[in-house]
Amino acid sequence: MMSQSILHISPLSFPWQTMDPFLFCVHHLDNYPQGNAQMGPKASLAGRQMGSDFSNKDGWSMYHGQSIPGFPSHPHRGFETVTIVRQGRIDHSDSLGATARFGDGDVQWLTAGKGIVHCEMFPLRHQDRANTCELFQIWLNLPAQDKMCEPHFTMFWREQIQSVRHVDANGYATDVLVVAGQLGNAQGLPPPPHSWASQAQSDLAIFTIRLEAGARWTLPGATQAGTKRQLYFFAGQSLNIAGQSIAQRSVVEVVAQDDLDIHNTGSQVVELLMLQARPIAEPVAQYGPFVMNTQAEIHQAFEDYRRTEFGGWPWGASDPVHPREAGRFARHADGRLEERDVDEAKA
Repeated sequence: MMSQSILHISPLSFPWQTMDPFLFCVHHLDNYPQGNAQMGPKASLAGRQMGSDFSNKDGWSMYHGQSIPGFPSHPHRGFETVTIVRQGRIDHSDSLGATARFGDGDVQWLTAGKGIVHCEMFPLRHQDRANTCELFQIWLNLPAQDKMCEPHFTMFWREQIQSVRHVDANGYATDVLVVAGQLGNAQGLPPPPHSWASQAQSDLAIFTIRLEAGARWTLPGATQAGTKRQLYFFAGQSLNIAGQSIAQRSVVEVVAQDDLDIHNTGSQVVELLMLQARPIAEPVAQYGPFVMNTQAEIHQAFEDYRRTEFGGWPWGASDPVHPREAGRFARHADGRLEERDVDEAKA
């Protein structure tokens, strides 16, 4: 019999199943080979459907990239993207004039609002070794009142993101990265001003959870009524939640208000992603990169994009990347520059 704290268990699909206000969630893990002189793969591209390569052939994909993997310029309206980069680097450029290189623990939070065009490229900087790239991308809806807000680009650098470590009675550790929300004394960084996450009533939280083999930890219950919570078991061998055995690569909807016993019962590290929030509970009309409340608003989004290109594309190429030696940085639309460890390109 299923535990009363567990509402539903399903095998992970692609993209992963989500609940309001989350629209989309995907986990990319690409074991890219050595990079060539142009920071593309030093390997043959034969047999791939170039322009739309999601094949995972040889353990990696080009996605929409032609010479460098990634996602060349494309538009968004009406929602936000939260990109959590666990390994590797992403080169970002957008129609606001902002640009960045980030990764290896950094998070980008981008509010598309009334419209933005951006690109996300995965430069293979290392010519002498593999270039593993691993990330989550989460699409978070905007309430109707904020769908046409000004676009906003935010960086959460890994040095700023708080985490919690719990060591159980047997000495096994659980580490939780608090991307959004709060866990004990760890507080997520302030989300963009028009985000649903910036509203106190949203009760929104995004955690990544890593349990050593044998580790046991209690996830505290949410404090607000109406909050929904899902756990994605995406890595590891054996897991028990609230007394129930969970199959590998499952999504588990739980009673958010219940304290939840999580036990890694296997011999491998277990990793989970947790998404939690109160629903926005508004109609959703979605077509490709546009998410609005009505079909009429979707038609208007296409018309506006054809007419304005959401400010145009100031970068020339649709897939710009930064020099190989560049470290982590962000140059915002207002010219403000953030630089993090400029020598990290050697790492």
